Amino acid sequence: MKQAIHFGGGNIGRGFIGELLVRSGYEVTFVDVAEALVDEINARRSYDIEVVGNAPKTIHVAHVKAINSNVNLEELLDAFVTADIVTTAIGPNILKFIAPNIAKGLARRVEKNETPLNIIACENMVGGSTVLKNFVYEHLDESTKEKVMRCIGFPDAAVDRIVPIQHNEDPLLVKVEPFAEWDVDRKGVVGSEPQIEGLTWVDDLEAYIERKLFSVNTGHASIAYMAYLKGIEDIASAMKDEEIVSFVRRVWAETSELLIEKYGFDREKHAAYIRTAEERFTNPHLSDAVTRVARGPKRKLGVKDRLVSPAAQLIERGRKPEALATVIAAALRFDFVDDPEAVEVQGYIKEHGFEKALMHFTEIPPGSELFNLILDKNAELKK
Repeated sequence: MKQAIHFGGGNIGRGFIGELLVRSGYEVTFVDVAEALVDEINARRSYDIEVVGNAPKTIHVAHVKAINSNVNLEELLDAFVTADIVTTAIGPNILKFIAPNIAKGLARRVEKNETPLNIIACENMVGGSTVLKNFVYEHLDESTKEKVMRCIGFPDAAVDRIVPIQHNEDPLLVKVEPFAEWDVDRKGVVGSEPQIEGLTWVDDLEAYIERKLFSVNTGHASIAYMAYLKGIEDIASAMKDEEIVSFVRRVWAETSELLIEKYGFDREKHAAYIRTAEERFTNPHLSDAVTRVARGPKRKLGVKDRLVSPAAQLIERGRKPEALATVIAAALRFDFVDDPEAVEVQGYIKEHGFEKALMHFTEIPPGSELFNLILDKNAELKK
């Protein structure tokens, strides 16, 4: 069998990337530092996935094993020599911590095997593989780096699958939604493109990243912030509120026009994509707490993130993003006391006022059309 190394034995690793690799003829070695998880995978060499929704089913995943990189580093380094692909689903903030071991593994590989190998970071971030590559290169000497640059690819990816918070009696069981998307930039590939069921090789990854960010993430955040203001506790309940559903459809209408105009997406196919997103959020098996979806308002209000970026791009194109401006105002009003970022934002507003907070957290120029629109929407929310 072909050999895959996957960093991260958690729910996304097992319930998404690992399953697609096994389905495509790979034996998957999960790399993790959770001793109990590694031992359980090695004892059973398989696990189950439950797809929840209108058509539930169970998928049995075999041909898996695991390595505890804290205990069996040599085994991991040897695995790099014969690996056919390497993937990660470990969290954006953890990439820098696995980079030293990946660098050691690649150094061993290029000494013995210079056939092409591609490393794909399947993280909820833009340019994850490139970020990982830069971390890895910090741990390579110049001679090894030259060899790695010739035969190791780091193609960037965009991934999308909702895996709900879960507490299962079976520690390896993963519950997932039916929808899954894995798009990878073929420009970063070294050698031939690995053929993996469920993976789509694309020429313009940015289009797919923004489609997902401005549709799924923007929609999710919009529902959460408006639901929080209404005292609704979970997303599925929010999607039963006609006012919120009508509102998020207005948000999607705005971002859809941007995406279709900017990237040339087929209008009917994009409408179907949006309908699927709405169905995903109404799935009661995937419902998440509103406060968890809304958490981290500083990040979500970033100039390149899901709210400000599409709104600013629409302004540049002569459009008036009324719904998005409302969400931005609502995000600045998110005052959940158990979220450190929300506490920080509210503290800044209390000390400096809403206008300075809007400028500080979003980088939107004061007095600009978008800035003034958000102030108007904030005044409406106060009422």
